[in-house]
Amino acid sequence: MAAARRVRSRAHAPYSGFPVGAALRTRSGQMFAGCNVENASLGAGICAERSAVLQAVAHGMRPGDLEAVAVYTGDQRLTPPCGMCLQVLVEFGREVEVVLAAPGKRRCTRLADLYPEPFTEFPRPARRRT
Repeated sequence: MAAARRVRSRAHAPYSGFPVGAALRTRSGQMFAGCNVENASLGAGICAERSAVLQAVAHGMRPGDLEAVAVYTGDQRLTPPCGMCLQVLVEFGREVEVVLAAPGKRRCTRLADLYPEPFTEFPRPARRRT
């Protein structure tokens, strides 16, 4: 949580005014942090959780390596990852601990509880017989 709290101060959130920090821990004990980065073209921004995943993948994280995720907001609300972030996170681990925190508040849950029915397989087209 300390890493998520620290990186939150680097967020670029001029449009929402809602800076968020996230930190991931892999099964090998590596830590990766990310913050939200907003953009005037809203779709070009990225959430803190996906920012942290990108860092982790760039350093070698693979599916099954994710152990825990911490999300910190400076707001009074405990804010879980958005749907897009949940989908990205589940690619790297299903039974992942998720810790949500805000000043004076903390809640522990699991990724499987936040996202009980994820999209997990890309359908492959049937082979045509020749």
